[in-house]
Amino acid sequence: MTKLTRILPLIIPCFLFDFFSIHGLVRGENMELGRDSDTGGQVKYVVELARALAATAGVHRVDLLTRQISCPDVDWTYGEPVEMLERLSSGDDDGDESGGGGAYIVRLPCGPRDQYIPKEELWPHIPEFVDRALSHVTNVARALGEQLQPPPSDAPATALAAPVWPYVIHGHYADAAEVAANLASALNVPMVMTGHSLGRNKLEQLLKLGRMHGPEIQGTYKIARRIEAEETGLDTAEMVVTSTKQEIEEQWGLYDGFDLMVERKLRVRQRRGVSSLGRYMPRMAVIPPGMDFSFVDTQDTADGDGADLQMLIDPVKAKKALPPIWSEILRFFTNPHKPMILALSRPDPKKNITTLLKAYGESRKLRELANLTLILGNRDDIDDMAGGGGTVLTAVLKLIDRYDLYGQVAYPKHHKQTDVPHIYRLAAKTKGVFINPALVEPFGLTIIEAAAYGLPVVATKNGGPVDILKALHNGLLVDPHSAEAITGALLSLLADKGQWLESRRNGLRNIHRFSWPHHCRLYLSHVAAYCDHPSPHQRLRVPGVPAASASMGGDDSLSDSLRGLSLQISVDASSDLNAGDSAALIMDALRRRPAADRREGSGRALGFAPGRRQSLLVVAVDCYCDDGKPDVEQLKKAIDAAMSAGDGAGGRQGYVLSTGMTIPEAAETLKACGADPAGFDALICSSGAEICYPWKELTADEEYSGHVAFRWPGDHVKTVVPRLGKAEDAQASDLAVDVSAGSVHCHAYAATDASKVKKVDSIRQALRMRGFRCNLVYTRACTRLNVIPLSASRPRALRYLSIQWGIDLAKVAVLVGETGDTDREKLLPGLHRTLILPGMVSRGSEQLVRGEDGYATQDVVAMDSPNIVTLAQGQAVSDLLKAM
Repeated sequence: MTKLTRILPLIIPCFLFDFFSIHGLVRGENMELGRDSDTGGQVKYVVELARALAATAGVHRVDLLTRQISCPDVDWTYGEPVEMLERLSSGDDDGDESGGGGAYIVRLPCGPRDQYIPKEELWPHIPEFVDRALSHVTNVARALGEQLQPPPSDAPATALAAPVWPYVIHGHYADAAEVAANLASALNVPMVMTGHSLGRNKLEQLLKLGRMHGPEIQGTYKIARRIEAEETGLDTAEMVVTSTKQEIEEQWGLYDGFDLMVERKLRVRQRRGVSSLGRYMPRMAVIPPGMDFSFVDTQDTADGDGADLQMLIDPVKAKKALPPIWSEILRFFTNPHKPMILALSRPDPKKNITTLLKAYGESRKLRELANLTLILGNRDDIDDMAGGGGTVLTAVLKLIDRYDLYGQVAYPKHHKQTDVPHIYRLAAKTKGVFINPALVEPFGLTIIEAAAYGLPVVATKNGGPVDILKALHNGLLVDPHSAEAITGALLSLLADKGQWLESRRNGLRNIHRFSWPHHCRLYLSHVAAYCDHPSPHQRLRVPGVPAASASMGGDDSLSDSLRGLSLQISVDASSDLNAGDSAALIMDALRRRPAADRREGSGRALGFAPGRRQSLLVVAVDCYCDDGKPDVEQLKKAIDAAMSAGDGAGGRQGYVLSTGMTIPEAAETLKACGADPAGFDALICSSGAEICYPWKELTADEEYSGHVAFRWPGDHVKTVVPRLGKAEDAQASDLAVDVSAGSVHCHAYAATDASKVKKVDSIRQALRMRGFRCNLVYTRACTRLNVIPLSASRPRALRYLSIQWGIDLAKVAVLVGETGDTDREKLLPGLHRTLILPGMVSRGSEQLVRGEDGYATQDVVAMDSPNIVTLAQGQAVSDLLKAM
């Protein structure tokens, strides 16, 4: 096996926030990292993660997918569609951005062009991003296959290289978690997610503040939509990366889709080889963020520094120019030679700076021993500060005056980001201590930064610092509510030089545990241990298409790169890997796979549609009468409209029926409409749980059934749904199993009255809390509930067909009614064209989608999209398609 084939080929972190000036970030310039104030750190983390992974031995390529946008109203450069971050560490990369190794930023457009969209308004444009990301991933998979695994020299001229699919897709933040969930389900590739900041936690904080009510929070932050995206990520993810244990227990524990006790019980059952009864919880992996310590000067970390502080602070005696921020701080002190207690945070009440000041002001011994420096953001006028910053700074000034701390406390008005290393360095030169007294600290990045400069720390015992100090052994934890505890910890480190020096050395010795190489080793070891790939029968397989057939399409479609290819990513990873293993050992475990799993691409006959159709018309008009029976008259009109649009296409136009009916029901209904089922290329039935090729046989396609079977709870969930889905005053017969309408991957239930059953979001919540991951769709005018696998849906079935047949989604048109089944809103958005046929559907099921406190339809689909058009009275479908 050659060197290039012994690699992990592709890891795809997704991050949708548009970058304010990614060029500056890539080149390490001092700059604003993101348009949204709370996303800069997340952007930097994801970019550095992509760089570090690409630099790890054995990783060939990392693609960071993000949103492309231009903004003409500001001076903003958003970069090229593809930009290299890091070249392949082995030096084998040829620089080809389509298939070469290394780390790349890949910008994919979605939503309105030339317009800035806040992150809260991105939700309806996510389906378009997913479609473009799917296209990119498949094209890169083909390019990597040709580069790394070319066909043997003796292979036929028409032989195609097997694609190199992503080993893992990693979604960062809520919106990209939803993107990753969709991509992972479409390709049957494992998914990892990182929440960064979580919607439920933010909602809880906003409600506690009392400044906004629930509806106002929802309108401003689209918080319900964000939470549902995070829940969707939990449904699909194999692993969730967190920074601390506190994040698992106190933040992810708020979600329906994760219960720590249930997760532990399921893990025990798995270890014992006992069935989990169809239930699933993602694994939580604590992997602290990596940091780059190359900027730390080794001379600054020597044990002898600070011996002659006078040489540093006296401009006359100094050997080199001192950082301007030093003089800005030292001017506050009467005696600048004393050790410095350094606190660095934004002026937020949660950072608890006032308790620190009280502790300092009330301890004469502490004041005599050390100065106090407070770096609390930047300000011009306290009265002009927004939020609680002004209140905090006013309180700080009052406490300084109350305890007469003038000459002992520094509180500079301004500092730059580039000044922060110099501030840490100054505190270390004075043999000082860094303190983080926050009431709760989710992680504590400043503690790691301080340790990198040799500063011992005192930190809150609430949150991430517990894990950090356990790893670094460089300080003390305190109760942030106790001024006495803060005073005692500071005195312990400042007065005992032996303890101070030991804490300093421990921090410097152990700081590598937060480096990027260590982060990547931890990350890859957890991926190897936790990310299970689907069984061979569940992998996406695409039939081979000879070159001659491929040329019939006349265009380079989304899925041309998939023809003749098989998804052959498989891992036989050892579960005993740990962070101490070398990168080579971890990568070996990632690369191992049973020989039986290495299969050649299928060479079966093309059949009726693949290679012949250039476009598709999908009839997804849910025409039912009040009793749930098909409205044959209206459905016939929709089918006739679709068929007439394909007249003259010469066989290049294909037809698909997408419905909540079973395969026999759909075939019978088509016959009642005077249409031959065999005239359709495919029937998507049972709300996407089944695909049938009626020109071949009226049975469910086995390959698609295997594709959607992943994580399907089967009969374990069958009896649970009626109990959870009935309203409080309902009878057993109001939601009962409908055996005749069910199938292997669809549990069907007859509903007698819409008022007697719960809505989709309520039932899904109850199932998630029990560890069941399913899709639920009310169909047939609220008279039937279909419970289907998580990977199954009508939109996903359509994309499966587009990949199988090599038809670009831009050449697909979906016909829908003005209302329909509860999954109708998900049929509308995407790269395909959507035609709304008015007057076709008299009774839909959409009243059972969500409760009043849920998100709105406009948070799912942008109805003003140019791809969504309503057919005018008297207008033909063919005319509208030509105009789009």
